[in-house]
Amino acid sequence: MKAPVSEQRTLLDLQAADSRIAQLGHRAKTLPQQKRLDELAAQIGTVSHRLAGTNGELEDAQLEISRVESDVEVVAARLARDRSRLESSSSTKDIQGLEHEIASLEKRQSDLEDIELAVMERMDEINGRLAVIVEEMAGLATERDELQASRDADLAAITSELAGVQLNRDLIAGGVGDELLALYNRQRERYGIGAALLTRGVSMGSNVKLHESDLAKIRAAAPDDVVIDPDSSCILVRTEESGL
Repeated sequence: MKAPVSEQRTLLDLQAADSRIAQLGHRAKTLPQQKRLDELAAQIGTVSHRLAGTNGELEDAQLEISRVESDVEVVAARLARDRSRLESSSSTKDIQGLEHEIASLEKRQSDLEDIELAVMERMDEINGRLAVIVEEMAGLATERDELQASRDADLAAITSELAGVQLNRDLIAGGVGDELLALYNRQRERYGIGAALLTRGVSMGSNVKLHESDLAKIRAAAPDDVVIDPDSSCILVRTEESGL
């Protein structure tokens, strides 16, 4: 293939733009904030599970104390009734029966109050653990939000630069003939680099000095011949620096 020397040299600018686009794309995918955000997502998931479990414990304790308080109210009502009946009763048998029932109810009331106290103490302990978990979750959420804001700002800057580089790349590509551009794009897609400078006998595509036999073939090529690097398979661009 033949192509004007000026177009071949333009490929170096095109390659520089493509290299920068690739660098920016890599940066966008490997922002340092993202690694920590991924870690935070896992931590927040773990803490959320603990939070749900602790809230469940608190709900169970609240239901239990509600049942106990209801039982206390029932016992207190029966005690009030029996004491009222005791005060107005004149039957020895009824009095003995009421006294026995009142004693049983008082024992039940005392037991329920002990249970109520134990449940309240357990609720205090659960609320303490819950406060610690909520604080931990708030800290993680704050760090996540700050990192997301930082990441988004970096992504916005990368996106802005990428748009500028892509626009410049398109302008550069417009100065290259269709056949040469197609070859460049094909080599770049296949081998990672489309064009490189040959400088002092060294291909900048492979960073390897070419064999003398390869250099001899390049010296024999016409200036408008398109030369392919035997090592990296990119288009070799020759200039006064090529050492030919």
